[in-house]
Amino acid sequence: MTDTRKDGWNKRTKLVHGGTRRSQYNEVSEAIFLTQGFVYETAAQAEARFIALGEDEFIYARYGNPTVAMFEERIAMLEGAEDAFATASGMAAVNGALTSLLKAGDHVVSARALFGSCLYILENILGRFGVEVTFVDGTDLAQWRAAVRPDTKAVFFESMSNPTLEVIDIAGVAEIAHAVGAKVVVDNVFSTPVFSNAIAQGADVVVYSATKHIDGQGRALGGVVLGSKDYIRGTLEPYMKHTGGSLSPFHAWLFVKGLETIDLRVNAQADSALKIAEALEGHPALLRTIYPGLKSHAQNDLVQRQLGGKGGTVLSIDLKGGKEAAFAFLDALTIPVISNNLGDAKSIATHPATTTHQRLSVEQRATLGITDGLVRFSVGLEDTDDLIADLKQALAQIG
Repeated sequence: MTDTRKDGWNKRTKLVHGGTRRSQYNEVSEAIFLTQGFVYETAAQAEARFIALGEDEFIYARYGNPTVAMFEERIAMLEGAEDAFATASGMAAVNGALTSLLKAGDHVVSARALFGSCLYILENILGRFGVEVTFVDGTDLAQWRAAVRPDTKAVFFESMSNPTLEVIDIAGVAEIAHAVGAKVVVDNVFSTPVFSNAIAQGADVVVYSATKHIDGQGRALGGVVLGSKDYIRGTLEPYMKHTGGSLSPFHAWLFVKGLETIDLRVNAQADSALKIAEALEGHPALLRTIYPGLKSHAQNDLVQRQLGGKGGTVLSIDLKGGKEAAFAFLDALTIPVISNNLGDAKSIATHPATTTHQRLSVEQRATLGITDGLVRFSVGLEDTDDLIADLKQALAQIG
């Protein structure tokens, strides 16, 4: 049964014990219920469960599973949300959060600085089904005010954009959206559930790719959507369970274990990221160093208010020599790996213009500030001094 001893618990205690369900064996480590179905004692019990599930009752893994429920309850406790629904990937979470809310004729306002797959959903998929989308500069509240309409159903943005690390005022956008009755849907991956309090700041729906910091060790795909119980169970769950975007119990178990250490990991990574950004800022090979924790960042004041001063685990650098210099820099690194994930224990370097954002036109990338020389750097758990030395030697090799 669910462990409900949570009143008064602080964050790290919730991350270790929240949502725990133990079997009759009273195991210490959470069990993996690796099953697609469940057995009923009688035909009448099966009938009753298909009419209405009781607490801690399950009928099919696509609808729910004890291990998945542990992850959902634990992340909801961390986020301060009433409920959560876990999904097969971060993009399944984004798609489900938006599509379950919307119908033909609805209007959405979105920040234009988005991950490539998020942009595809907003530009291509929603439009295909008759949803109108207006894009704005997410950092400009005046543009949000001008764009929302009486028929605006939802607004969507990354609270910290990928890969240029713009920080959007959650409370400011939420006030504008709620004035017209629109739901606020926030992709909170870069801000992390450790530093951000998006629900408390006005978000109605919060989305994470659990593949990133929640797992934190490059092992599994997954996502989660958080919000009110009415939204999660009344709007999102029917859509997700009938369209098949549910999370594997094994991956849910990995995420449960990942949550035990996320506070320690993400704080260490953010502290390291700030030191690295400070060490690289002003380097002669760079046009700019982008990190929300730097005082030079355009939204640093907002970072202090919204994220408690923590700038996250990712920084971006823009090399003067464009793509040629960026590739030479990446190839000269000896500690970070070249990949397109983030939030991992291993430091990861990415060239967004040719990978995560390559489907965008040259004009779109230019508008978003994604230059050919931009490199995104996800800071891992390696020694900070080793990382700084490696980044500097790689920069030295390109002049």
